[in-house]
Amino acid sequence: MNALNESILLHLLTALCAGGLIGLERSYHGRPAGFRTHVLVCVSSSMLMLVTLYQSVWYIAPLADTVRTDPTRMAQGIMTGIGFLGAGVIMKDGLSVRGLTTAASIWITAAIGILAGIGFYFPVIVVTVLTIAALSIFRWIERILPAYYYALHVVRFSCASVMTEDALRDLITEHGFSIANMSYSMEESGRVFEYRMVIRSRDRENATRLAQTWHKANGSVLEFRIEPA
Repeated sequence: MNALNESILLHLLTALCAGGLIGLERSYHGRPAGFRTHVLVCVSSSMLMLVTLYQSVWYIAPLADTVRTDPTRMAQGIMTGIGFLGAGVIMKDGLSVRGLTTAASIWITAAIGILAGIGFYFPVIVVTVLTIAALSIFRWIERILPAYYYALHVVRFSCASVMTEDALRDLITEHGFSIANMSYSMEESGRVFEYRMVIRSRDRENATRLAQTWHKANGSVLEFRIEPA
C-alpha cells in the first residue's frame, strides 16, 4: 500500500470511529438515527472532502489553462445536504417537537467527517469528545436543573354541570400549576363544554395529582387530557 492510500485509509477510519462513537450514544437511547446512520454520515462527509483534498491526483488541468478551485465549496454542499437528512428526523406531535437533538448530532457528525477528511485529527478528537459529553453528561445536568413542566390541559364537562372558570382556576392553582392561554368551546350540538389551556409547574408530579383529582370527579367530568408540551 502506497503512502497516498495509507493516508486516505487513515482519514476514513478516523471518520468511522468518530461517527461510530456518537452513533452508539444515539442508539443506546433509542433514537431514530443511530449507530449506522452516524457512521455513514461521517464517513461520507470525509470521503467527499478527500475528493477536494487530493484533487491534484485525479484532475490535471491543461497547461494552457489557469484553474482556481475553492475547497470550501464541497464543505458547503455537504452541510446543505445534511440539512435534508436532519429534517427527516424532526417530528411534531401536538405541541411537542421531537428529534431536534438527533438532527443536531447528525449535523455535527457531518462536520466531524469534514475535519477527518482534510486531516485535522486533533479537532476531530476534541469535537467528538465534546459531542458525546453534550449528548450524555449534559443530559444528566439537564435533568437536575430546575425547569418548568408545560402541558396542554383539556377538560370537558356536560353543559348541565359545567365547573365555573374561577373554580377551575382555583383547583388547578391548588395543584401547583399556573394557567396560560385559556380557551373555551361548546361541542356536540351544545351538549359538551370544553376548557383548553396550557398549564405550567415546577414539579412534574403535580400532573399526576391533578389527574387523580379529575378521575375522582368523574361524575361531572366527561373527559380530560394532560399532554406534555
